[in-house]
Amino acid sequence: MAGAASLGFTLAFSLLAVFVCAFRREAGEKWGAYLACGALGGAAVASCLLLAAIFQDDFGLEYVANYSSKDLDPLYKFSVFWAGQQGSFLLWLLIHALVGGYLACRKKLAPQGLAVYMLLQALLAVLVLGKSPFLPVAELMEDGVGLNPLLQDPWMAIHPPIIFIGYALLAVPFAYGAGALWQDPKDDGWLEPARKWTLIAWAFLGAGIFIGGYWGWDPVENSSLVPWLLAAVLLHLLKLAKVRPNVRVMAHLAAIFTYSFVLYGTFLTRSGILGDFSVHSFSGTSIGLLIAVVNASVLMAALCQLIWKLKELPQGEIYEGYDNREFLLSLGMLLLVFMAGIIFLGMSMPLLTQLAGKPAAVDTNFYVRTTLPLAVTMLAVLVCCSMRGYGGRCLLQGQKVKMILAGCFVLGAALALAAGVRGILPLLLAGAALLGVGASVLGYPRSGLRLGGTIAHAGLGLGLLAIVLSCSGSQTLSEEFQAGETKSLLGHEITYRGQDFAEDGKGKAYVYEVDGQEVRALTKLHANGSDAAREPAICRTLTGDIYIAPTPPKETGVEELTLKRKQIALAGEEAYLLEGVEGEEGPGGHLRLTAEISVTNGDVVETIKPVIEVSQNRTGNSQPVSVLEGKKRVRLTGMTEDYKKVRLEILPSLAEAEKVAVTASVSTKPYIWLLWLACMAVVVGCLLAVKKK
Repeated sequence: MAGAASLGFTLAFSLLAVFVCAFRREAGEKWGAYLACGALGGAAVASCLLLAAIFQDDFGLEYVANYSSKDLDPLYKFSVFWAGQQGSFLLWLLIHALVGGYLACRKKLAPQGLAVYMLLQALLAVLVLGKSPFLPVAELMEDGVGLNPLLQDPWMAIHPPIIFIGYALLAVPFAYGAGALWQDPKDDGWLEPARKWTLIAWAFLGAGIFIGGYWGWDPVENSSLVPWLLAAVLLHLLKLAKVRPNVRVMAHLAAIFTYSFVLYGTFLTRSGILGDFSVHSFSGTSIGLLIAVVNASVLMAALCQLIWKLKELPQGEIYEGYDNREFLLSLGMLLLVFMAGIIFLGMSMPLLTQLAGKPAAVDTNFYVRTTLPLAVTMLAVLVCCSMRGYGGRCLLQGQKVKMILAGCFVLGAALALAAGVRGILPLLLAGAALLGVGASVLGYPRSGLRLGGTIAHAGLGLGLLAIVLSCSGSQTLSEEFQAGETKSLLGHEITYRGQDFAEDGKGKAYVYEVDGQEVRALTKLHANGSDAAREPAICRTLTGDIYIAPTPPKETGVEELTLKRKQIALAGEEAYLLEGVEGEEGPGGHLRLTAEISVTNGDVVETIKPVIEVSQNRTGNSQPVSVLEGKKRVRLTGMTEDYKKVRLEILPSLAEAEKVAVTASVSTKPYIWLLWLACMAVVVGCLLAVKKK
């Protein structure tokens, strides 16, 4: 097929680029660009072919059949591209190839570095070919399964591409470091371009992490958090290595492990090991072993190269004393490494315990207990770094400065107390976070940080303060609401107005009023009427957000009824009689079954014809039919092969369903908007810092 052939061309051009740049270095500068563009062309053609298949509803491809459908919104048709393993790998390859084409054409990488980058690209191409999105479907289908309702959200539509941009860009500092070791270990010309690419990668990866939602310490979420933390270590070590050449060894190590943990996180996510511990994990497939081999190969090859060239790198002390910035930066990076190590251990627990027996995972409290003291210490180091320059110069001194910093600490702790925080460590973290913001602002520009770095560091402190306020200060309770009932909860007047069902039968909303403001908790429905995905109602205020998450009512008034042909069955005050069944076979093996049923309440008799559509995988889709002037609704849910028996659901009227009492979890997130402001500050600060040395 054309798609597989395009991927083959990408692999071939990438390998040729590796050969030319590695062994024909003079020709590599010229031909490397041509070959990189050829590889980009192959990846672009494959991507266009997959997108065309998605938008043309080509269900002859297994990938399209499994993740798309005819009635899918055009926005989410784009999301289908990266909804599954195959498409997401192709997206990663495309972004990697785009960056590679830029680096080669603009001669941003020496031939040795480009050879390393194109080798990583070849490995990605192997992964895509190993899990190709162009495999034909085993049995032709008229319509696809459709996109997971959890992914049918605008934020989730842009979340994966931004994450993969970060992943692809982290290959660039890896290639710069490996290329420098290969060409001339003593040369430090790679430090500044590697720093700039790391800044961009860190900004994109961080933005993608936070767009994915409020942090829950999910193992798959952690798989992207670990390389993000290590990229922060790499970023600061690259800066320090320009002042202290002896740090270059650690900078090389940071570049190696940052990209290696990108691959390791991919292995955990795609191998299926986390399938029972994360809703974000892909199901287990044979691709997991291939990713593990690629990960191990990249890590071992890079470490062997570093060991081989170790003697040629600058040696000696990194810092001369404990009161200068060199020591403080090293200490801060060590704390980040410890934090990444703890999170790595926690997210790897299912894998480690599986080797010993039954897989198990750690709870979220493990991460909070272990990382909270490290976060407090890291902020203290950040404050000290803002006050000390290279060589031990004191940058911030004087009684006025001390009073301002003390005031920041007290204000941070006071805000946490006002938000309901009572734990000692969270209070310390809140105070230290605002202290970090104050020190970063006061230290500009005396600390050597430009505007971008100052904004990013202040954003970090503000973000940690917001996490303390919104997490440790959060309150949650569960209450049952009758339609029209108003309750005073957590300082707010909350009224439940009932359920509102969408006309197309694809969703419903639980309608609330919070202090007079209407909010809706959305529930997306499967075609058979069951809940598919839920979104809480969110009331946003200056002091924080109020979340209302209803649970499905226990008493829904739904009855199940089995009818035999020509035999009367009773359900409540109504009698049902199956008159007959008609079946019609559609294209692709689909069945459209229609039951003719007579219904009476003793006064009137009505005939209804509910329909169920059965797909090739034997799943049925049906919509309820109103009967007896809307007093009841009937859904056809099953049928025997001989058409002599049918299974029904007898549902209450829409008016009754809308008024059913529901239990809802009501929680507050004080000052959560500060977290999003902090995230924007970090991203903007990083991008501003790219243009500064």
